[in-house]
Amino acid sequence: MNNKKTVYLRNKDILEEIHKSKNTYSSYTTPDDADYDIIVPEIEKINIRSVAQAKRNRAAKLSKIEHAKAVEENTSRKKPRLIDFQINWKKIPKEDLVFRVMSYNHIPLQHGRVKTPKRVADHYEKLPFPPYQHFRYDDNQELVCVGKSHWIGDLETGYFSKDHGQMTENLAKMFMKLCDRYGTRSNWRGYTYNDEMRGTAILQLIQVGLLFDESKSQNPFAYYTAIVTNSFTKILNMEKRNQNIRDDILEMNDMAPSYTRQNQNAKT
Repeated sequence: MNNKKTVYLRNKDILEEIHKSKNTYSSYTTPDDADYDIIVPEIEKINIRSVAQAKRNRAAKLSKIEHAKAVEENTSRKKPRLIDFQINWKKIPKEDLVFRVMSYNHIPLQHGRVKTPKRVADHYEKLPFPPYQHFRYDDNQELVCVGKSHWIGDLETGYFSKDHGQMTENLAKMFMKLCDRYGTRSNWRGYTYNDEMRGTAILQLIQVGLLFDESKSQNPFAYYTAIVTNSFTKILNMEKRNQNIRDDILEMNDMAPSYTRQNQNAKT
């Protein structure tokens, strides 16, 4: 008997699709500049510690890529071990690193969008996800910008845009799979308006799915599950409220209300 747990959605795969989706809204000097090694809140945080951590992250990523390639090409019974493909992070050149800096410097201001602004984002145009810029060290050991989110064209002569990108097809399928799977849970599947719950949850995920911030968490599955839970609960509360209104009208006209109301009246 196979007791291995089936995983239908992995954080690793979701994060990859989120990254691809955000890249469609972004512009980079070269394709290699799209893959970052570390996220920092501001450019001043790029220092000795963050550089060292970025090297470790890049070394781990490259090691996994080489190991996966070896596993795919392996023809013997003995599987390649990940430890045999470990890369010394100290040997990674500083110029190879890409830093993602969370920044609104390239986003147009929009004062008055929020009556009582509480966050930095409230002073700028509303975006599908938090903006960022990518930086590298050049040959002179100076940080240069090599990528911008919500941008079209060259980094110098291009322009701001927030509508030209799109969510990847795979990420949309993941949202559908998550909602379908969640709707089959025992506490939800018995409702006649289960399809409406799923549809509302999918719509909500499409609207706010890219707002997931990789700098704060690496667990998008939990983030999306919370959104789905809130969407299902919202529809449930709305249907209950509508049912109570219908039952009140029926009782006011001396007609039999729903079985739920009848059972409640019998208990009281």
